[in-house]
Amino acid sequence: MKILLSIFLFCFVFGFSQNYSKDEKAVLLQVKKLDSLMMKNDVQIVDLFCSDVSFGHSNSWIQNLDDFKKDFTSKKVSYKEITQLEISELKQFKNTVSIRRSVKVTGLYKNQDFETKLALLEIWLKKKSAWKLWSRQSVEIKP
Repeated sequence: MKILLSIFLFCFVFGFSQNYSKDEKAVLLQVKKLDSLMMKNDVQIVDLFCSDVSFGHSNSWIQNLDDFKKDFTSKKVSYKEITQLEISELKQFKNTVSIRRSVKVTGLYKNQDFETKLALLEIWLKKKSAWKLWSRQSVEIKP
């Protein structure tokens, strides 16, 4: 059993480790901060967004920054847990980084519990020295 556990740990550590650039690491930190602020329902989350950010939700709902602020502060949706499952792609071109990842999300929507898995495509732009979310598209992953 210890051998099997050791093999699994070795594969996990070396199979999923990546060599990321300084900018890619900075974006990954922003992604982690985004998920954390969303779980805490913290309004400081808007500091991570470009002024012209666009959100495409899995239910075909589209939001701009003002729509997001209104819905987020109203607690129409309240997130309990956001767990990143994987990063399938991370690409950088100049001051733009795209990241494809999947997450498991649980929370409340209009006081109804929900749980879903989402595939996300996020586009982050470097504005001055900070990485800001410019676009996010989510698609539900059906079992």
